[in-house]
Amino acid sequence: MQTAKQLSVSLVNKPGRLSAMLAALNKGKVNFRALVVMDSGDRGTVRFVPDEFAAATEVLDKINIRYDVADVLLVDIPKQSGAFRNLCERLAADHLNIDYAYMSFAGPKGAKGGSLAVIRVNDLSKAQRVLSENGSARRRKKPQPGRRPPTRVAL
Repeated sequence: MQTAKQLSVSLVNKPGRLSAMLAALNKGKVNFRALVVMDSGDRGTVRFVPDEFAAATEVLDKINIRYDVADVLLVDIPKQSGAFRNLCERLAADHLNIDYAYMSFAGPKGAKGGSLAVIRVNDLSKAQRVLSENGSARRRKKPQPGRRPPTRVAL
């Protein structure tokens, strides 16, 4: 797990706006670790984590596109059923709110078939501590509804 700088760009929702921005970033040799595009009516939001933050901001400045910067977590998610859910539960157990999340299914170099989650949380340093701890030790067993806990008998 690591932190990274994410760029958020708001574009007019018209054909060619996204491709023009992506072409400029490509010309500037900017690659992406993860990218998501969301529609919000007459504007769209593009969030991405570039490989080279400085190169990406230089290109966006050059083509006069305003952007916001946010610190996000990049977390390797193993290729297992429920792996992302487990991560979300661990954050929730420590009262951490996920503002948003998206995935990159290519994963970082050297990943073994998993994916890379980009997560924006309300407390980045606390989330890093929580996710750095041993996952099995952090999981809390939830009581099952309608079942009594086992009775201990002293011998």
